[in-house]
Amino acid sequence: MTFKKQLLGWFSATLLFAGTVQAAPITLATKSFTEQHILSAMTVQYLQKKGFQVQPQTNIATVISRNAMINKQIDMTWEYTGTSLIIFNHINKRMSPQESYDTVKRLDAKLGLVWLKPADMNNTYAFAMQRKRAEAEGITTMSQMVEKIEHIRQTDPDKNWRLGLDLEFAGRSDGMKPLQEAYNMPLDRPQIRQMDPGLVYNAVRDGFVDAGLIYTTDGRVKGFDLKVLDDDKGFFPSYAVTPVVRKDVLEANPGLEEALDTLSGLLNNDVIATLNAQVDIDHQTPQQVARKFLQDKGML
Repeated sequence: MTFKKQLLGWFSATLLFAGTVQAAPITLATKSFTEQHILSAMTVQYLQKKGFQVQPQTNIATVISRNAMINKQIDMTWEYTGTSLIIFNHINKRMSPQESYDTVKRLDAKLGLVWLKPADMNNTYAFAMQRKRAEAEGITTMSQMVEKIEHIRQTDPDKNWRLGLDLEFAGRSDGMKPLQEAYNMPLDRPQIRQMDPGLVYNAVRDGFVDAGLIYTTDGRVKGFDLKVLDDDKGFFPSYAVTPVVRKDVLEANPGLEEALDTLSGLLNNDVIATLNAQVDIDHQTPQQVARKFLQDKGML
């Protein structure tokens, strides 16, 4: 090997090494429920395998995460199309899943945020009851639940029908207030029990509340034998989970978009519900579940 070739090889290796050392970690923010914890663990493990440095920030509230991304304090997150459409962009028009995705992708591009490949899943909201009780009382839709609530409110005010809600939904612009308007559902304060989203499922199963707000992909729906009530007025929008990354971060990290699209392509409702159940029912950690899943896919 000539001295010139040796010099070029040394120079290239030096640049590569320097780039690796100086590359800033990618800050990943995720929310405070099981599905997001699994997505966080999955993303960290896979991206690290691909050579990226990732710094996870878990249990970050939706609005805080959004503002942090815009202010370049957070680099990426797994966001839901319905959340961006309604909470961030203040659009309440009913849209198809594809229309929702196209709209938030276009609007957020103006802020330097890039929506990558959406997963084939819809983790929307729904209300659920104990299956045996729902069947015994003939309740299959939210409208029927509202009729039951109002009947008890009018005939037996001392017996409150209790609804379990997570803290965030109760105050969101697409949350409890417009839901009550859509279903003509007046409620008294004692009827609303606010709690951590992960506790709602246990509260429904154990009879602490009569019905609770759940996520349709949560593994505890099946594990606790809960009956998901039909949203017969079509209130809840599509919530397709999607990697969202700042444009400058994508440009600074070649291969990041491809890696995240690969992860997104592995997910659907059945897959994520099974993974969620392994955490919430089988008591495995999100890290264990994510690693086993990626290993089974030959990705680690």
